[in-house]
Amino acid sequence: MKLSLATVYALHALTYLARHEGDRPVASHLIARAEGIPEKFILKILRLLGDAGMVTSRKGPNGGCRLAKKPKDISMLEITEAVDGPLKEANPFKGKGAGGLDSRLQAVCDQAAGAVRRQYQKVRLADLAGKG
Repeated sequence: MKLSLATVYALHALTYLARHEGDRPVASHLIARAEGIPEKFILKILRLLGDAGMVTSRKGPNGGCRLAKKPKDISMLEITEAVDGPLKEANPFKGKGAGGLDSRLQAVCDQAAGAVRRQYQKVRLADLAGKG
């Protein structure tokens, strides 16, 4: 399973926030600099994570963002789907295929996608941040 670059950036940003939990919000440019994320991406990613209820943000000179949930309450599946949309199986098998091959291949892909979803659901932000 390959993660998109946007998901990798989201994982880095959230892991940074998990490691720097506290009363003060963290400015997006600090996260970007610390994690090597281009500033044009960090704002988009943080907006998507905010829409999904994982981060909250505050504007102004003392503004920034922070986790909206505890790291143990955020799964890798939630993060991935917040950035890239629902994780679903590939569906390249449209034809009949020789001897039902397409349906057998689709069944294998469906099983693999289900296994990935289950594994991503088990992994928590706390685990990724070394806080679990």
